[in-house]
Amino acid sequence: MVPKDDQPLELSIVMPCLNEARTLEACIQKARNFSQRAEVHGEVIVADNGSTDGSVEIARNMGAQVVHVAEKGYGSAWMGGIAAARGTYIIMEDSDDSYDFLHLEAFLAKLREGYDLVVGNRFLGGIRPG
Repeated sequence: MVPKDDQPLELSIVMPCLNEARTLEACIQKARNFSQRAEVHGEVIVADNGSTDGSVEIARNMGAQVVHVAEKGYGSAWMGGIAAARGTYIIMEDSDDSYDFLHLEAFLAKLREGYDLVVGNRFLGGIRPG
């Protein structure tokens, strides 16, 4: 997802993070895989809200931009990550691997069509055990 110097960033994928070491690497890799497959120039931003479990190091090692957000809370982490985003479009995903980063095409397509906000529903069709 690293753009060429002369190309603007189209997409910023922002992930709030508080002690997500168990799932963060998989989320960043899926975001990168999507971007490569879709040929999207962008960035991954991990908005860290005070992790103590190695999440920050994982994010850096994976090449994500880490934004430290001092004000506690999920909303604060979102706002800090969004403020740092440089892409034309922003897609927000949790870093606990509860969403599928590999299927962002529909979101990006609607954003490209001019929609201001696109919302997904991970519970569409019901919630299965496990």
